[in-house]
Amino acid sequence: MWMLSFLPDFFVHLILVLGVLGTILGFVLGFIPFVGKYKLPIQIISILLLSFGLYLEGGLANEEKWQLKVKEMEAKVAEAQAKSAKVNTEIVTKVITKDKIIREKGDEIVKIIEKEVIKIDQTCPKVPDIAVKLHNAAALNDTNGLNKLLTESKNTEKKESTPVVKEPEKKESTDTSKPPLILPKK
Repeated sequence: MWMLSFLPDFFVHLILVLGVLGTILGFVLGFIPFVGKYKLPIQIISILLLSFGLYLEGGLANEEKWQLKVKEMEAKVAEAQAKSAKVNTEIVTKVITKDKIIREKGDEIVKIIEKEVIKIDQTCPKVPDIAVKLHNAAALNDTNGLNKLLTESKNTEKKESTPVVKEPEKKESTDTSKPPLILPKK
């Protein structure tokens, strides 16, 4: 009830008490001359105050009941937040340990690669340019670049690996001792 937010609790109790006292005064003490003269207005006003006081007391009791439920829910929310914080710290520690393991493995891989690079430098004087380009394209996941480099390397290999062979000049011999070889057609 929005009225209860403006009225203090003692005011609600005061209205109820005034209603009860007015009702008793109007009905029981009607023989006193002052009360007897204003008996009917006192009874009407007292009954209205009693009714309004009971209504406000019920609203106040209902408000207290809801406030109690709100406090219970706030306690549950606080408990859930505490559990959430605990689980979050566990998750963070797991992520940190996994990250640390990944870094350690990465460091080991770097050390191994450095050793191998030193071995390669000592045994192989120069890595071919095409191998470097292929490696770089593969690291970038550039399939178009890989295909282009592979076709270029195949073309250069064909040119380098195919020796240019000159056919000997045919000399027409005048030797007729051997008949020419004729192969059957398929």
